[in-house]
Amino acid sequence: MIAILKYNAGNVQSVENAIQRLGYKTIVTDDVAILKSADKVIFPGVGEASSAMEYLVERGLDQVIKELKKPVLGICLGMQLMCAFSEEGNTKGIGVFSNVVRKFPPLEIVPHMGWNDFKLLEGDSIFEGIAEADNFYYVHSYYATLNTCTIAVNDYILPFSAALQKDNFYAVQFHPEKSGKIGELLLKNFLEL
Repeated sequence: MIAILKYNAGNVQSVENAIQRLGYKTIVTDDVAILKSADKVIFPGVGEASSAMEYLVERGLDQVIKELKKPVLGICLGMQLMCAFSEEGNTKGIGVFSNVVRKFPPLEIVPHMGWNDFKLLEGDSIFEGIAEADNFYYVHSYYATLNTCTIAVNDYILPFSAALQKDNFYAVQFHPEKSGKIGELLLKNFLEL
């Protein structure tokens, strides 16, 4: 069973639909026991960091996520909340990744919205069959800095982490559920880990 984390953030339904199209059963939940017993956990999100983090902390989900031993995939806001800190609302994150999440400088159009490619730094199984010239769909005003957990980079105004990986934790800034066949392939790769 694939658990999709329910919390104070949007976009859960489109992730659920994408996973079900791949033939997997899903449950949208904030139940600790279900999250711990699921085969995989997906941490999606569109929204504001501080209110989303408040929901997670109130329910103890921040600690649960950090302690999971099964594959976990953070998407967009889910990725940012898995980092150590976000400038959005001066929010302390879960800290799976030590990255800091910063606001894009207002030098160009923000948010970064639309299709964009990436540069793969590490050959990793979630990108199997995906070429750097392939595009994913992005929509975000904040970005995760680069560090040793960065496995893919995008460059919009400045280089930022398009994907992170540490142990059983994976995270992407783009929206695979909105990225057509390429996004579907990335989700399938994750679900087959």
